[in-house]
Amino acid sequence: MAGLAEILGHALPLHVIDVGAASMGKDGDPYHALLGDPAVRVTGFEPRAEACAERNASAPPNHRYLPYFVGDGTTRDFHVCANPLTSSLYRPNDRLLELFHNLPLPVVETTRVETRRLDELPDLAACDLLKIDVQGAELDVLRGGPRIAGDALVVDVEVEFVPMYEGQALFGDIDVHLRGLGFMLHRFTAPFSRQLRPLVFGGGPFGPGSQLLYAEAAIYIRAIDKLEALSDDKLLAFARIMHDVYRSYDLVGLLIAAHDKRSGGDLLTRYKTALAAPG
Repeated sequence: MAGLAEILGHALPLHVIDVGAASMGKDGDPYHALLGDPAVRVTGFEPRAEACAERNASAPPNHRYLPYFVGDGTTRDFHVCANPLTSSLYRPNDRLLELFHNLPLPVVETTRVETRRLDELPDLAACDLLKIDVQGAELDVLRGGPRIAGDALVVDVEVEFVPMYEGQALFGDIDVHLRGLGFMLHRFTAPFSRQLRPLVFGGGPFGPGSQLLYAEAAIYIRAIDKLEALSDDKLLAFARIMHDVYRSYDLVGLLIAAHDKRSGGDLLTRYKTALAAPG
């Protein structure tokens, strides 16, 4: 289906902030559907120098990636794991992880790093979509960015349901924090489980088990019973994110209807027609 800007015939610029922006391959970014549009700016933070350079090497002019450790603004230990994508400001919780098949996160190096608070980074404009994937340090990022997070329309944040890293915040902590900023949980994407030892069944030792471990993302949206707090432009930006990225068509209809009620327009009819079109 066409993107919302094309459907509505409106220019709908967006700013995406990506904390933990290592490349996950072609179409690996959760917001990849937005990336062909020069009206969509991306500011990404990826502290691993090689991974950051890789992103910048192929970045269009409206994308920039910076090698910062975004967190609570203190000096921290960074635990480099054998799989670089699982490296974290928190040490892997080996005692828990060893209870599961094929879930080790071996640390190969620990280095001291300076973290930076999101709200204190220079020249960082407010964003519409905030994506955070930092292996257990998500709440540190949110606490260090009340202005940036508080102005976002959507927050896409990885969450753990059990402490895979020692001392990390869990889903419940993040949920309380984001609800305090005026968000509500929309849904989870890609929940993950792994079988507990010693039993192996079904799909084998790499197959799903009974214990939910994490979700690739919990999607938080602005509370839909308080849409009056959003400007007309923000309503349509919100709608674009939910259409293009998350395919939440009923929510998009609600947002467009709210916009029509204010403006006296009829964008909702155009949207309904696009949804009903074959293909």
